[in-house]
Amino acid sequence: MQEELYHHLNKFISIDKKEMPKILSYFELKTLKKKDILLEIGKKCTSNYFIVKGCVRLFFVNEKGTEQTIQFAIENWWLTDYLAFEQQSITEFCIQAIENSEVLAIDYQSQHELLKNFPQLETYFRMVYQKSYGASLMRVKYMFDYSKEEIFFEFRRQFPDFVERVPQYLLATYLGLTPEYLSQLRNKRT
Repeated sequence: MQEELYHHLNKFISIDKKEMPKILSYFELKTLKKKDILLEIGKKCTSNYFIVKGCVRLFFVNEKGTEQTIQFAIENWWLTDYLAFEQQSITEFCIQAIENSEVLAIDYQSQHELLKNFPQLETYFRMVYQKSYGASLMRVKYMFDYSKEEIFFEFRRQFPDFVERVPQYLLATYLGLTPEYLSQLRNKRT
């Protein structure tokens, strides 16, 4: 777990490996089984999660009672309801393990202490958030610019790991497709 976070941090900033035990002391390791809930709708969002191993998803339940996946996260990705985390408020989202997973959780207060004691991590988090925000903007653009078919093929091109690891019905909720149509697309141009 130390190695994964250390390597990820050093993609963006320079961290001395000797500082990692102190940095890791701000985190709590959580082990999840497939389908375990990490963040529950209607609860206060207290933590930000770094995925060490596995795959998780962020979703909400729409007015029809249907789950709508908003984001997936695999190794070396961060995931939380960023607005509720920053405001320390109730979330309208749920985070669930898709696979057996390990995550490093950092609570709001610990993250602020970490940033105070390791100011270079401010740059790291800024860069991670900017990258995440940019990806969200591109997803919105794809929804307006691309056909459903093009959205799938672009997603498959950019994120082949997700197409292989995420169950088809969950991928369909993320892409706004029916599982049957997604099955047809997967069989096309393979």
